[in-house]
Amino acid sequence: MKFDKEKITMLTAYDFTTAKMVDAGGVDAILIGDSAANVMAGFETTLPITLDQMIYHAQSVVRGTDRALVVADLPFGTYQSNPEKALESAVRMMKEGGAHAVKIEGGKEISKSIKKIINAGIPVMGHLGLTPQSIYKFGTYKVRAKEEAEAEKLIADAQLLEELGCFSIVLEKIPAELAKKVTESISIPTIGIGAGADCDGQVLVYHDMVGMNKGFSPKFLRRYLDLYTEITGAVAQYVKDVKSVEFPNENESY
Repeated sequence: MKFDKEKITMLTAYDFTTAKMVDAGGVDAILIGDSAANVMAGFETTLPITLDQMIYHAQSVVRGTDRALVVADLPFGTYQSNPEKALESAVRMMKEGGAHAVKIEGGKEISKSIKKIINAGIPVMGHLGLTPQSIYKFGTYKVRAKEEAEAEKLIADAQLLEELGCFSIVLEKIPAELAKKVTESISIPTIGIGAGADCDGQVLVYHDMVGMNKGFSPKFLRRYLDLYTEITGAVAQYVKDVKSVEFPNENESY
């Protein structure tokens, strides 16, 4: 698709029902992101979610997917410490979760883990720029790699990930011009989130894209629906109908 200049589409999903809808909508890939920690469990960061929990989400999504590529995040602490643990985590995600590939955050620092996983025959998607698992290191969710040194490291890391065998790289919250340079400097696809239109594809969190979250409005987000208003309105109408004995009516009773 990169060679043919066809843009790649990716959305997150964390459960069977959502995966069915996202897959039927025609996306090329579904990401079981560790963002499940935020949108599904209400945590402030992605750090608390466990490998067992991610495997559960993966199982649910895989059962609801007929055609899209399914990529699952390996959560914080399951691959950084040593390559053997990284491989064990990736194998569990593939065997138990049923994912088609795994995604991990970082560049040179985790190169041994990436190599170990790929050498075992498991496809790896990289993730550079704002890497949410490193939020306490960064101290902020602001745009990354605005300074020259960090930008140069990001380009070098992207080229290293390609050399190691990664099949794609997510670029999160980096300047659009830098994302363009990275995209042009490697032959594998880049998937952007807050990284401009020159990436080979785009990814958004499903709950953000359909407007289920209130109070989260980063510059890169486009809401295609306002489900928060629609759903709360439907619930309010249900409450009203039950209390007024409008529901169930005669046709809705046996």
